[in-house]
Amino acid sequence: MDLAPAIDVKDLKKDFLLSHSGINSFKTMLTWWKKRDIQKLEVLKGITFQVQHGECVAVVGRNGAGKSTLLSLLARVYRPTSGSVVVQGRIAPLLELGAGFHPDLTGLENIFFNGVILGLTRKEIQSRIEQIVEFSELRGQIDTPVRTYSSGMLARLGFSIAVHIDAEILLVDEVLAVGDLRFEQKCYGKIDEFREQGGTILFVSHNLESILRVADRCIWLKNGLIYHQGLSKEILMEYQEESLSLDSVESP
Repeated sequence: MDLAPAIDVKDLKKDFLLSHSGINSFKTMLTWWKKRDIQKLEVLKGITFQVQHGECVAVVGRNGAGKSTLLSLLARVYRPTSGSVVVQGRIAPLLELGAGFHPDLTGLENIFFNGVILGLTRKEIQSRIEQIVEFSELRGQIDTPVRTYSSGMLARLGFSIAVHIDAEILLVDEVLAVGDLRFEQKCYGKIDEFREQGGTILFVSHNLESILRVADRCIWLKNGLIYHQGLSKEILMEYQEESLSLDSVESP
């Protein structure tokens, strides 16, 4: 009997409504939706794909293609406009920096806060505290509020929590682009370990070397649709050629 895919996305669409007038009074708030300056922004226009258990898939595309929106839908930050998302297994999302952290709580308190959100019991979190703090290399700052953390420190803490909660699926959105090279290599080592244990990864990155290093295949999003998908090396060659061509056209 075949296992169901780790991630199964069918005809997924996501629209946002944009208002071009400010809401500056109670009266305006009651009537803004009647105005004619509401614009519907179609970010994802009906995409279908699967990610199998143990597979690592990268999502590429220019800014505005819908990459981060896709990850947010998989992490249930957003609800789809239509279509379906079925995920088999516990997800550890590593989305925008600071997402899921309460700025006034300490690093230690945020570990518990995030652990509970991700489905762990207090006892399970307590058993992982030492490993999380040790990996993050933030022992000296773990008792200070995370609003005092740099972007690199937030990335360290977020990644460390995500890879120590026994998740089966890791969603990563450019988080590894922040921080020093040594810690980045440490993260890739942890990703390799995660994959060896059968973990599934879907990640967004503009770093083509990172994609070639870890991704089995690529999904190329363009204007809210899947333009191409296939082996990483083949997709990235075509993607890079188009990007260079567009950049040369846009340059003054």
